[in-house]
Amino acid sequence: METWRLLVSPPASGAWNMAVDEALLDATVKGESQPVIRLYQWQPACLSLGYAQKVRDVDMDRLKQNGWDIVRRVTGGRAILHTDEITYSVLAPLTEPRVAGTVLESYQRIANALIKAVRALKIPVEMVTDADTSAAAASAKGPVCFEVPSAYELIVDGKKLIGSAQSRRKEGFLQHGAFPLYGDLRRITDALVYASEEERATAGEKVVARATNAEQVLGYRLDWDQVAGEMKSAFEETLGIELEPSELMDSEQKTVEALISSKYANWDWTGRF
Repeated sequence: METWRLLVSPPASGAWNMAVDEALLDATVKGESQPVIRLYQWQPACLSLGYAQKVRDVDMDRLKQNGWDIVRRVTGGRAILHTDEITYSVLAPLTEPRVAGTVLESYQRIANALIKAVRALKIPVEMVTDADTSAAAASAKGPVCFEVPSAYELIVDGKKLIGSAQSRRKEGFLQHGAFPLYGDLRRITDALVYASEEERATAGEKVVARATNAEQVLGYRLDWDQVAGEMKSAFEETLGIELEPSELMDSEQKTVEALISSKYANWDWTGRF
């Protein structure tokens, strides 16, 4: 059985979280690290934008008033407000057979692991297999990632539960996703631009009509460490790997610091579109 690294990170800023994912990706591509599963949190709450999302979608004044952070991902998709959640990432070279194949094939493999973890938590989750991925459907979406599920994302009673995004670059594979555990999903609309407060309220109601979190399904809050443990076990069993707890290597930490300065905490990157 192949051994991968498991990093369980403490709550951190958006810039640090995204820099760590990229640093780990670089290390796996260079052969300096085994593939990695990472589980992490955000502090403060952070609005992450998809790679090509327009920064004009963001109401910067409201964002600052709420004390929220902002970062741009290397993966596509729309905005996510990261708070009260567990975030996962999978990082590996494209030569790794468990992430090989088409984008949708790898999405499905990882979704199978997520389904196993979530069902172990007594949540009756299902996988989207017939999402409309046409250009017309994509353009009809609003700025919020959780408004509409994509292929191989996870839903409960038709509502999106876990949103994921993938990037393939530098001969490497990165997929990360957010599993909201509790909290008001409408909060994201308080960080985005709307023509009126009525439109903002309507957008908030649309989010809660189309998305959910673990507490809404179960009626109680899950312990973060319990969720992390189930995700670890599910990734091991589904992918046929053994996860060995690990920390950032010195070389990775140096890469993280460089990426924070040059990219993820730099407005030239965050405000580029």
